[in-house]
Amino acid sequence: MQHDEVIWQVIAHGHCSFRMKTVTQSFCKNEYNVTGLCNRSSCPLANSRYATIKEIQGECYLYMKTIERAHMPNRLWQRVKLKKNYAQALEQLDKHLEYWPQFLVHKNKQRLTKITQYLIRMRKLALKTKPKIMTMPARTEKREKRREAKAEVAARLDKSIENELLERLKSGTYNDIYNFPMKQFETALEGEAEAEEDLEDEEEDEEEEEEEVEFVEDYDDMENDLEDGSLGSVSEEDEDDEEDSDEEDEGSDEDAEESRRKSRKRAAGASAPSSSKKAAQQSRKKPKRPRGPVELEYEEEREDMRETARH
Repeated sequence: MQHDEVIWQVIAHGHCSFRMKTVTQSFCKNEYNVTGLCNRSSCPLANSRYATIKEIQGECYLYMKTIERAHMPNRLWQRVKLKKNYAQALEQLDKHLEYWPQFLVHKNKQRLTKITQYLIRMRKLALKTKPKIMTMPARTEKREKRREAKAEVAARLDKSIENELLERLKSGTYNDIYNFPMKQFETALEGEAEAEEDLEDEEEDEEEEEEEVEFVEDYDDMENDLEDGSLGSVSEEDEDDEEDSDEEDEGSDEDAEESRRKSRKRAAGASAPSSSKKAAQQSRKKPKRPRGPVELEYEEEREDMRETARH
């Protein structure tokens, strides 16, 4: 037969494996203790009628012990699942602990409130994302860098091999198509199609472009003439010839002969400095293009004038 007072006297003055003493007071480590303190009213071993609340995987349960089940340790505690709603859970406590001591009713309600509050805090913290700070040793970082470098080299090698195989396929090295990967084969075909389209677009642009016609002035001949000084001599000789022709028409044969002599003297005087200038220029510069047409016309004019003078 169970006697609560005898059990408490043994526990209080003797040894208890659940007791933990401190400087101020003693605590109880038994999982069924409703307050966590080691005293007569809170001890689950020294009370044949006892009730407490436990939390298992986010669910609250009401545990109750009675003297009628003291002889059956496997069925000593009766468990009742409480609802998640706090108000409905309090109604369940009032229903099941209606005739129980007021101390136990009050302490169970306090324990239910505390458990409900920390469950709410747990749910809120689970929703928040917190950065996880981890240390990276220098040896691990070096190993990761080496692996990344090797992976890059392998990727470049694979890419070069793929390009070489595609070039061989395009050049017709392989007569028939073997079991090539369809994805790479399709990308190669798409690349060829794009290249052909680009060539066609360039040809169309060239056809659409109109021919540009430009007129450019040629100053080379004029400069050469000015350097030679032949234009001046030709113009002077032309003027003399015109004057001689006028004198021949108006005057007599004597005047014509005098005019011819004067013209010959002037031509000889003009040709002497011009020949010296040409020799100096030829010694300094490269030979210029011959002015054949102008000199021929001048010679022809002189011959015509001589023939007319003789007649």
